[in-house]
Amino acid sequence: MRVPRVVVDVVLKPEISDPQGQAVLGALGRLGHGSVRSVRQGKHFVLEVDGTPDRDELQQIAETLLANPVIEDVELHLPGA
Repeated sequence: MRVPRVVVDVVLKPEISDPQGQAVLGALGRLGHGSVRSVRQGKHFVLEVDGTPDRDELQQIAETLLANPVIEDVELHLPGA
């Protein structure tokens, strides 16, 4: 029996500075990968859930536990969506 997997990606909002992304971008340039114009780092969570995933419940979990909604954006990837 397959357990539904939900992916939650959390990244800093565009207006928030991303020093880690800037460091990676600088390293890419030094390594000769000058075609990369921007890097934003984030967090990636994979949740296995019982039954049919409830989007509202998962959104609440993401915004209250997995992310800081003041500075981070959340994107849910539900199975079959």
